[in-house]
Parts: sequence; structure tokens; C-alpha cells
Amino acid sequence: MPPTAVPYAQDRLVHDADSHLMELEDCLDPYFDKRYLQAYHDLPYYQHKVGDRRWSQGARRKQDDPEFRAGAAENILLRKNYEALGSFRREDRRAALDLLGFASQLVFTTFCLGNFGLDEGGPVELAYAAAQAHNRMMTDFCSVDRRFLATAYIPLVDFERSAETAREAIELGAKALMIPSKCPPGHSPSHVAFDPVWAQAQEAGIPILFHVGGEKKLEPAYFENGMPRVKDFHGGEENFTSVSFMAIPDSVMQTLACLIIDGVLDRFPRLKFGAIELGASWVPGWMRFMDSAHAAFFKNEERLHRLSARPSEIVRRQVRVTPYPHEDAGWLIREAGEEVMLFSSDFPHVEGGRNPLKRFGDSLDGTPAAAAQRFWADNFIDLMGAGLAEDLRRPKHLIAA
Repeated sequence: MPPTAVPYAQDRLVHDADSHLMELEDCLDPYFDKRYLQAYHDLPYYQHKVGDRRWSQGARRKQDDPEFRAGAAENILLRKNYEALGSFRREDRRAALDLLGFASQLVFTTFCLGNFGLDEGGPVELAYAAAQAHNRMMTDFCSVDRRFLATAYIPLVDFERSAETAREAIELGAKALMIPSKCPPGHSPSHVAFDPVWAQAQEAGIPILFHVGGEKKLEPAYFENGMPRVKDFHGGEENFTSVSFMAIPDSVMQTLACLIIDGVLDRFPRLKFGAIELGASWVPGWMRFMDSAHAAFFKNEERLHRLSARPSEIVRRQVRVTPYPHEDAGWLIREAGEEVMLFSSDFPHVEGGRNPLKRFGDSLDGTPAAAAQRFWADNFIDLMGAGLAEDLRRPKHLIAA
């Protein structure tokens, strides 16, 4: 970091629950099991991604330009996607985090979100090979700095392969396991045969995460409204519009409800779950709706008798959620509870905005200081458990400030 640069967080204790890589097209190749590499390259999804070079064209050239790089500090939250410092080069990401000033950062993929659609219908072997390549890439990228917390993807297609992929990811040094929020083919994500996955995460002290990109997409017929097709904010059709945005939390609401009601969170009471970049305005009503289901069906369902508490109380105990910067974090804290909400920057994605600390800070106006501090840092520390080293939780230079 340039000696005159002041970190964006200005010596406040802030942990970032969402950041991303902006991988280049060949990002997985060095990490892919060679037996499956050609089949991966032949995927229509992969071919589409490689063929669409609107975002990555010239990325290496620009990041090699000394004049462009000289403006990194003053543009740390203004440059987005491939133009951002550290978007795809791990050596630069350390400088980017210094400029941001966050105590730690969960790091997610961009290119591999959704596992290339393989979980829904691709060869099972290829689905797990792609996930393992992703996990090797992510842990390698994050290995340059302990503040980077690598996420590993675990498909839920095959019970035994899922447990093995989780084991390998933990051994590689992943600090969180990410699973899709949409239901896998043929069985519930709450199936008891996944208990070895949850057991490994609980033993390692790391969370299970959901992230946007792993949800069931809006039924395409909703776009056929007899009017011109609406473009997303990038000018294309791959990202969300106001209508497709509404479906983002559907899958995670259902999946988390199944995990809670079928007793997974009670069987693994030290295991935390995080819903990242899936919004949060749905959370208060969802908590109440689960409590309503609990009350309505309690008489007839033995599984509800076995729950340790009402679903909303289990959420406060074990589930953490990141609001979008345009959502009212203060209202969410009041309605869902001080334990639930987390700060996230979404760096370097456009959706995170140019000043997330201010936008969230404005919405927290009037929130008690202790509750606000839970949002900025404490709830993240609780979510990450052993995945966040003790000395990184409340660094002395930030606490002293």
C-alpha cells in the first residue's frame, strides 16, 4: 500500500463476508484432473463463458500497465471486476486488502458459481472433478495471506463423493464449505446420508455457506410478457433484473427450512450456516413463517417435537445472512435479531457499490452500538469459528483504534 494511502475502513474493525475473484478463462486448467479436462472444455456452459470476453478482454494488459496501476489506491472501490486491483492476481490481492482495511475477507469464485450446471444433469464424475479443481484453485489463491478465507464448493449429488470432496477441501485449507441452495436431483439436502459432510465441517469448526449463483433461477416463462426484453445492469441478460431478482432467496429459504425442520442444525449444534449475497429482507418473514409451520404441524409431526427450539430461535443461534447494500440493515437487525446480519463488500463486483460502509452505516443510524458492532465484525467471527484464526479476529491495531 502506498505510504500516503489511508485504508478505506479507516482502522475500524470490519470483517468482509463476501468478496470475489474475477478469474480468467483458463483459471481451472492447472488444477483439473487431466482425465476430465477435455470434457470440461467441451461443456456448452464453459464454451459460452470463454466466448464472452466482454469483461476479461485486455485484463492482463491493463493490470501490467504501470500508469494504470499507479491509480490503484484512489480507485480501490471505483474500479470494478477485472479492472480492480487483485481481481485475478493473488499477489495484488494482498495490497487490495491493505487498501480496503478489512480484518479478513471470505473469498468466492465468479467464474465457477453454479458449478457449470453440472449438478443438475452433467456426469457425476465431472461435477465433482470441477468442484475439486475449484477448491484447489481457491485455496491456492488464498494461500498468500491468512486474512483470505477460501471457500470450497461441495456438490450434493452423490453422498459418498460429497463427503470425500469435503474432506479434501478441509485438508487443502478451505475455511468454509459452500453448497448449492437449490435442491439436488432425487433427494433433499437434509438427507441423513449428508451427515458426514456436516460432521466434518463441525469438527473442523468451519461454516456451511450458500451464495447467489447456486439458487434455482426464475422460470423463463416470466420473461415472456409481450414487451421488449429488459437488460441487466451490465447490458446483457445473464444477471438479474427487477423481476428475476425476486426469485433469489426462494431456494435458500426452502433449503434452510428443511435443514432446520429435519433436525440437521440440532444434530450439529456447533455448525454455523451463512447465506451470502442472497439478500436479507426475506429473513424476518421467513423466520415467522417457519414458526407458523412449527405451530400448525406440531401436533402431528414427531420431528417438530424433537427440535431444540422454535425455528426462529435456531436461526438466531446458527444462521448468519448478508444484506445487500440497498437493504435497511438497521430494520433487519431489529426484526431478525442482533445475531443474524453480516457486513459484506462484494469486492470487486459492481453490485457492492462504491461505498458500502457508508450505505450500511447510514441504515444503521440509531442502532445500538453493540448491535452495530455485531454487524461489522462479531457475527462474522461467530460464523467463521476456527476458520478465522484467533489473532485475526480482533487485531490489536484495529481494537486499539
